[in-house]
Order: sequence, then C-alpha cells, then structure tokens
Amino acid sequence: MPSMPAARHQREIGGVPMRVVCLLCVSCFCLGVFSVNRIWSVQELTKANVASNKGRYTRRYLGGYLNCERKETSFPAGDIHGQVSNAHDIVMNLDKDISNIEMQLAVARAAKERDDKSFQNDMSSHGRPSNKRPEVFFVMGIMTAFSSRKRRDSIRDTWRPQGHILRRLEKEKGIVVRFVVGHRILFSFCSSTPGGVLDRAIDAEEEQHQDFLRLNHVEGYHELSSKTQIYFSAAVAQWDADFYIKVDDDVHVNLGVLASNLARYRSKPRVYIGCMKSGPVLAKQGVKYHEPEYWKFGEEGNKYFRHATGQVYAISKDLATYISVNRHILHKYANEDVSLGSWFIGLDVEYIDERSLCCGTPPDCEWKAQAGNACAASFDWSCSGICKSVERMEEVHQRCGAGEETIWQGAF
Repeated sequence: MPSMPAARHQREIGGVPMRVVCLLCVSCFCLGVFSVNRIWSVQELTKANVASNKGRYTRRYLGGYLNCERKETSFPAGDIHGQVSNAHDIVMNLDKDISNIEMQLAVARAAKERDDKSFQNDMSSHGRPSNKRPEVFFVMGIMTAFSSRKRRDSIRDTWRPQGHILRRLEKEKGIVVRFVVGHRILFSFCSSTPGGVLDRAIDAEEEQHQDFLRLNHVEGYHELSSKTQIYFSAAVAQWDADFYIKVDDDVHVNLGVLASNLARYRSKPRVYIGCMKSGPVLAKQGVKYHEPEYWKFGEEGNKYFRHATGQVYAISKDLATYISVNRHILHKYANEDVSLGSWFIGLDVEYIDERSLCCGTPPDCEWKAQAGNACAASFDWSCSGICKSVERMEEVHQRCGAGEETIWQGAF
C-alpha cells in the first residue's frame, strides 16, 4: 500500500490538482470548437452576401438582356443602336443646357459689373445710387467716318428722324439710332494724342444734332473689326436693348419694317439676323477684302463659314453682352463681318437669313414693295452699299421708303 505522499503526488501535476487540469483542457477544447464554427459562419455569410449582391445586380441591370446559363445575349434587334442614339441625344441636350447656363452667367456677370461700376461712379460724384440703363427695343449704330459728313446729312434728310422727333422715337418706340465714330490720333515726335480739325468738326456736328456715339477707338479702314467690337460693348453699357444693330452709312433703312421684322424674334434669346452668305477666302494680296489669315480656312479656293453680310445685321442682347464680356480674347480678322461670324461659332446661336435686309436699289426694292414685301434695307451689291449714296439716297427713299406711319403705327 503506497504511502500518503506518493498518492498525493499522483493526484497533482506540477502542484496543480488533476481536476483543475482536466477542467482547463475541456474549456480550451470547447472554446476552440466555438471559434472555428464562428469563423465558418462568417465566411459562409460573406459568400452568401456576395452571391446575393451579384444576383441582384444581374437581375437589375442585365436581366432581360443576358441569359447566363446559355451563355448568350438576348438584346433586341437594333436596341444597341437605339440606346447609343438616346445617349447621344442626352449628351447633346446636356451640352446645350450647359451652354445656355454659361451664357446666362456671362450676361448676369456683365450686368452686375456694370451696375457695380455705375453705382461706385455715381456714389463718388453725387452720393446716391445711379439709375439703371434705359430699356429700349433696339439700338442702331450707323458706322461712319470723319470724312462722311455728306453721307450723314443724306441719312438725316431721308430715313432717319432728327431733333425732337428722334427723341420721341426713343421715348415712345424704344428705337435708338446713333452715328458711330471714334477719334483721330495726332502723332508728334513726343506723343500721340486725340484731337485735331476732324475731331473738332465732329464735336461741332454733335453739338448741333446730338446724334453721335463716340467710341474710344482710333479710326481706320483696317480697324473696322475693332470698331464693331467696341461699338457693341459701348452700346451694351449704355442701353439695355433687345437687339443691337450695325449698319453702314451708305445703306437705306426702313425703320418701321425693320422693327416689325425684329419683333418676331423677341422671344428668342440668341439670334443672329442678316443676309447670310459664304464668300470665297481671298488669298491674293492687293485685292479688295484680302484675307491675310487665309491659311486658317484650309486649301486655296475655300469659302468662309456662313455669316451675315456686313452692310447691316442685328444681334440679340445675349450675343452683344457676350462680345462685351469677351472682347479682349475675341480674334479679329481683316473683314469685320467675318470677325463677327467667327465669334459665334461654337455658341448655341440661331442664324436668321433675313432677305429683307439685302434688297437692291430701285427698281428691285420698288417691285418688292408693290408685291407686299417691303424691304427693311436696300443697297447695291456691286458697291457694297448704295452706289453714289450722297446723290442717290433721296431717290431710293422716295421710291422704296415705307413711310413714317410704319414706325408710329407699328405695334412692336
């Protein structure tokens, strides 16, 4: 029979009772089984979720188009092309919407800058806010030169009112008509300054008739693109008009007919109205209307993009504001009508080919008036204006003028 110390040694291991050791072993085994089962459950749940998401994606986006078991597609015939076409239409509509928003932002930004500048100027001089720009129907700028006094007088004596009637036209009909001219620069050995006999003559003429819009611009034939750009900017800054018009001083205009035609497009935000053409790009030096940058238009003999002829055209408020806002970065070609047309390429602009703006002189405009199609503007294509306009303006007006009643009785 073993002794008591030996029996006690058998019931203990390293000083730890046997029962405690067995209990720890059983506990570790149970804990291990529980952990392994938990891990397997998480993995199976993850696999189940992935399978569920995959099945849901397949049913939502590919159900009806793909038969995965048969490994074949079931797209309806022509449906791919239809979806591509729909996607293209959506992209085009979004692009148009973005263009419209950008244009509206430019208009709003320009208006805010003008209002802020006007407010600051008036507050500094008078101590109170200034009035807003006059709201008018259209502003017409008649492009003229220092030496064209006789042309201006021929217009004053025929189709454009003078004096208090001109003011009444602005007040009652919202029609503003101004001769547009810049300045003459005198060059000396030390400086170049505006002034001289020609400038003083324009100042005297302005004091007499009060019908000029003077531009911060140096006059010159090769500066017509710049003059046109500055005119639109100055007109937008001074008047809030629905339309802004440019016309040469050797063109006959029926203001009432023109106003009635423009009234039809009042609801359109961006319109470019004129007699649209696409003339040849003249690369040969020394010819009239030579294009120094002819190489930009492709091969020799190519034509310009479609644009309004330069004798007379009209643009809506948004387009004039666009020119004013971006005037420092708009490229100017040698011919001002080409320059204007290039500024609108890439914009969401509606081109209006208005043939009443390019009637010929008598008998052409006379025949059209007798047929009930009165002309808004008349000139000779061969002269890019009325040939010998000073001598013939009265004749054209007598034979093709629509009468003053078209202005005062017109509803526009």
